[in-house]
Amino acid sequence: MKKQGLKVWYDTNKLKWGDSMREKIDKGLAKSRYGVVVLSPNYIAEHKYWTKAELNGLFQVESINGKVILPIWHNLTKKQVVEYSPIIADRKAMTTASMTAEEIAVQLKELFTPEATEKTIS
Repeated sequence: MKKQGLKVWYDTNKLKWGDSMREKIDKGLAKSRYGVVVLSPNYIAEHKYWTKAELNGLFQVESINGKVILPIWHNLTKKQVVEYSPIIADRKAMTTASMTAEEIAVQLKELFTPEATEKTIS
């Protein structure tokens, strides 16, 4: 996404030793116009507190601001996504089964243009 000129907020890039993960993630989510959620086997694994918390936060932001969540499926089937979350499975998603990461980034840039250089995505 950065190669396409998009401003990206990624929690592990912004956290420093001793920082509060919750506070940094809250700030990042609150400031983001969109949340690109890459659903993968690791993301949907049991006991993934932070991924669930981030997705719940994006749903809350979306309840106020409208469409925010942009899902990407990576190495997952529709059945796996439905089992994880029927609500997120209902969303039109990009999938790495049919597109490269570069192709997905181009689609994101097209979606965000002209705001792509002005808004933050996470």
